[in-house]
Amino acid sequence: MLYATRSARLTPFRPPRGESLSTGRPLIRASTLRAMGVLFGAHDAYLLHDPGAGHPESPRRLRAVAEGIAAAGFAEGVVPFEPRRATDVELDRVHHPRYVAALARLCSAGGGRLDPDTAVVAASEEAARRAAGAGPDAIARLRAGEADAAFLALRPPGHHARPSGAMGFCLFNNVAVAAAALVAEGERVLILDWDAHHGNGTQEAFYEEPEVLFFSLHQYPYYPGTGALDEVGAGAGEGRTINLPFPAGTSGDAYRAAFDEVLAPAAEQFAPTWLLVSAGFDAHRADPLTDLGLTSGDFADLAARAARLVPPGRRLFFLEGGYDLEALGRSAAATLGALLGVDYRPEPPTAGGPEGGPTLAAQAVARAAGQLHERSERRRS
Repeated sequence: MLYATRSARLTPFRPPRGESLSTGRPLIRASTLRAMGVLFGAHDAYLLHDPGAGHPESPRRLRAVAEGIAAAGFAEGVVPFEPRRATDVELDRVHHPRYVAALARLCSAGGGRLDPDTAVVAASEEAARRAAGAGPDAIARLRAGEADAAFLALRPPGHHARPSGAMGFCLFNNVAVAAAALVAEGERVLILDWDAHHGNGTQEAFYEEPEVLFFSLHQYPYYPGTGALDEVGAGAGEGRTINLPFPAGTSGDAYRAAFDEVLAPAAEQFAPTWLLVSAGFDAHRADPLTDLGLTSGDFADLAARAARLVPPGRRLFFLEGGYDLEALGRSAAATLGALLGVDYRPEPPTAGGPEGGPTLAAQAVARAAGQLHERSERRRS
């Protein structure tokens, strides 16, 4: 395996008999729902995707999210739904049809390994289809006025999945499938990726697409090795990719500066009509797979800032990484609280970073801001 974990070995989670992830014990009572709030997309099929004993991308992650939200007291205002399957048309906008068919055949044959970190079982294709369908399903529900935003507690995650195949725990690129559906309908889409690992699959899918602005903050150099500052898009999409590569130990103050000094001006220039967030929580300082320094309080700040970039009803947050279960639950709850307009911070936000870290992080923000300014000046001239 390419991944390494400092935490205890994980074992696959199975819900108790008769209990449903989306409608059972932990989370939501229909009698308490408000007319407007946050859609919460989850499906029991997600629990059946099993990448193997000890794998950090365990079904237990979804229980941690549900328990974190329940502990925060956010039942009221959270609107549950079970995502539908993605259609072939939706998948084919992002993924090569040969890959989609090959994945279905492998799962039908009982499963197998796709790369050193990514494996499937018979149930994985159904889980992946419903994870990829969650975004388009939520978009339709938001347009119908069911809520102001959506939080999609799905697995397998998606942002490493390339058009040609699986990678890094990911089968289909969930956020890219939703973005491509919106672009096909004439929308302009901002994809914000704050997962600690660079969303290489999402970047690849839209590297030449002028109607998608991809903004990523991630640990660098680190897996998957992409996401350098000079990766800015190509052709008609030049300038539509913005990468903020941060050193190990970067704390929340650098992220807030990146939002204020780079993301907000870029979004103002781009004028997105929808916001899609690859909300990975492995930048938390407790995460066993990464080395960044955020807390759940920082994710509350990031979610609140992000939500201001587009109007209500046009915001979707997709679960990506996050492998310390307690940190994942707290961070997901803090993010959902921000979408509900609640200042919920189980931990204080961070600042300072490690010795040498703040300088390197500040340099990355300054260079990215400089690039944005130069491109803006070229457009004016």
